[in-house]
Amino acid sequence: MSRLIKVLSALMLLALVAAACGDDDDGASSTPTPTGTAVANPSPTGTATGNGGDDVSDVAEGTVVVYSGRSEELVGPILERFTEETGIEVAVRYGDTAEMAATILEEGGNSPADVYFGQDAGALGALAAEGRLTTLPDEILDEVPVALRSVDGQWVGISGRARVVVYNTDLLDESDLPDSILDFTDPEWDGRIGWAPTNGSFQAFVTALRVLEGEDGARDWLEGIRDNGATEYPNNTTVVEAVAAGEVDVGFVNHYYLYRFLAEDPDYPAANKFYSDGDPGALINVAGAGIVDSSDEPELAETLISFLLGEEAQTYFATETFEIPLAAGVEPAEELPDVNSLTVPDIDLAQLEDLAGTLELLFDLGIL
Repeated sequence: MSRLIKVLSALMLLALVAAACGDDDDGASSTPTPTGTAVANPSPTGTATGNGGDDVSDVAEGTVVVYSGRSEELVGPILERFTEETGIEVAVRYGDTAEMAATILEEGGNSPADVYFGQDAGALGALAAEGRLTTLPDEILDEVPVALRSVDGQWVGISGRARVVVYNTDLLDESDLPDSILDFTDPEWDGRIGWAPTNGSFQAFVTALRVLEGEDGARDWLEGIRDNGATEYPNNTTVVEAVAAGEVDVGFVNHYYLYRFLAEDPDYPAANKFYSDGDPGALINVAGAGIVDSSDEPELAETLISFLLGEEAQTYFATETFEIPLAAGVEPAEELPDVNSLTVPDIDLAQLEDLAGTLELLFDLGIL
């Protein structure tokens, strides 16, 4: 089996798992929805229709085409602001992050996409590894810390998504939690953990764990958590709800889900434990963007990515989606740590591309 086919198979499998299990990463839906100034309308198979109508391959000259793994609810407003500010039209095709990456690979040089906007560094790395992203200019790359962009300059993080342990504040103090996420395999945590193994962000974390701790280390950790009777939930949102309700004491999630609840109820009985000191639990994944190598509008694509790293867009991500801003000196939302204050694991985020290996491990252990 060729490498391209293996990558395509892994991405499509991820998309199918996410669609079947209700992956709630930033609310992205596998069912694209209309938005913006031009509208994508993918076929049920997830490939571009290529038959005119609302197809993004049939947009006016001077329009930048975005394949977005981020939901319309979250990024639609800021893309509309881009058009208002620059006069550049945007045609957006929304879908699952893995599905959109796979679609670009399937479309090859005929892809109408100018910009790929994914919610996961693994999918960005998969596209880069297949040579489907161009090298970004230094003035864009230098906006973001080195650890949160492609080492080869082919994609750049737009906003950060920290892995955390959410815990019930009526039952625990932060000091009750272990110093490393690796220590939740201790029998002390039997029956007290919630997780969402079908979630893309969790799988990206496991991929990072494989890189940092080796295959045996990742397997041992997963077996330990599984054997501790971790309760499975369909997505991050339900993990947070279960923790707050006291169904479980702690849960493995991305940081921003909790802040959506706290925005409605400041007394919501849960808090995030941020790990640091290079612990695997301190992984910060990124939602990021790159320019597709077959783009007809690379200058417009650069303009859009620069806008997304500008003060207005970074403030939007900090205050509206509760993600960690990565550029422009924008402060994160209150109670969120500055990205530079965390000592993240020493890992090239592009190494998160091996999604197939992670799925194989999770299936092998009976977790999926």
